[in-house]
Amino acid sequence: MVMNNNGNGRRYGLLQAAKDPEYVKKMYGGYLKVYAEAFGEEGASWDLFRVCEGEFPEISELHKYDGFVVSGSSNDAFGNDYWILKLCFILQILDAMEKKILGICFGHQVLCRALGGRVGRAKRGWDIGITQVSFAKDRAPLWYLDDHHNMPSSLSIIEIHQDEIFEVPVGANVIASSDKTGVEIFVIEDHILGIQGHPEYNKDILFNLIDRLLGMDKIEKRFAEEVKCRVEFVEPDRKCWEKICRNFLRVHHKICD
Repeated sequence: MVMNNNGNGRRYGLLQAAKDPEYVKKMYGGYLKVYAEAFGEEGASWDLFRVCEGEFPEISELHKYDGFVVSGSSNDAFGNDYWILKLCFILQILDAMEKKILGICFGHQVLCRALGGRVGRAKRGWDIGITQVSFAKDRAPLWYLDDHHNMPSSLSIIEIHQDEIFEVPVGANVIASSDKTGVEIFVIEDHILGIQGHPEYNKDILFNLIDRLLGMDKIEKRFAEEVKCRVEFVEPDRKCWEKICRNFLRVHHKICD
């Protein structure tokens, strides 16, 4: 599936690691549209690869892309399903090519694993809701962050995960954390960006996912109700996150010294 907005030549691939929920298809047109609208720019084209169903880009075609986004998933990034192992292999190739890779939630974790880091079940259990993510005070300047005037020291983001990164790959820098998760964002040079939260989600999608987890007995009813109550009158900093992700994918620029 291809989403084309009458190209300016930029081309991106969504490595979708989860099937489209019926609700997201009905209300938003599927995850491809959600990601493209959140992170895309006018004129760019987006190709969809349902990696969780065995659909991958051809290795001989990878050079044609400006970047890739790896989506979230209900699967464990530390699992050994064939498609997860193949995804790790593709990510290693893209890293060697220095292609832009933006990993979201599961994508953040599997990107870490593919490049030599360590991931697993979060010691503190589920993190669901809107989380305040704090940027490291001593982080190196990053053009896709510091493009913001008066960049705040923290941003709120939607989170829904029970796994986390334990150890980042060699050469990676952890640039943000939260009270519950030690590695909220990691970067490698100027072409790798992993974000544990969901900059592309709104609260409507979050609430639907909470209901689905509840229906699958993944979480308890009381916990689900507490989360919904806690976030009802709080909003994530979506515009800031979307700008960060768009800047990262769009601009080819080295990290500042």
